[in-house]
Amino acid sequence: MQFRNPEAVARLKADFDRQGAMASMGISVADVTPGRVVLTMPFSAAFTQHHGFMHAGVITTAMDSACGFAAFTLMDADAEVLTVEFKSNFMSPAAGQSFRFEGEVIKAGRTLTFTQGRAIALDDGTQKTVATMTATMMAVRGKTG
Repeated sequence: MQFRNPEAVARLKADFDRQGAMASMGISVADVTPGRVVLTMPFSAAFTQHHGFMHAGVITTAMDSACGFAAFTLMDADAEVLTVEFKSNFMSPAAGQSFRFEGEVIKAGRTLTFTQGRAIALDDGTQKTVATMTATMMAVRGKTG
């Protein structure tokens, strides 16, 4: 895979930085390669559910962004990305000192791109996959804002 737009990484980071949701949760871009994006997030009690685990909505939001931006890396310069659908599976409680969210393109098309994602809890040097996602992303052209 290769970037279809030479400005893909700069545009991705600028778009990511405009997302108030990502900033409020402390999520940042850790790595970008063609068809793959890794986001990271420190643990924050502000985003836990009633048992003290990271809330499923937070985990899903981060995986969606990782998958969406992974798709975006393979889109043309005139395209923006929107989520069409996703399915997430939770395999373990999301407990950890920090979290990594990986999004990867399975198949990129002109309009639809199919992705997969993982949420990984990091705790005292160990890693545990806590959730997975499959998602379809759409390239939107001719729209602004």
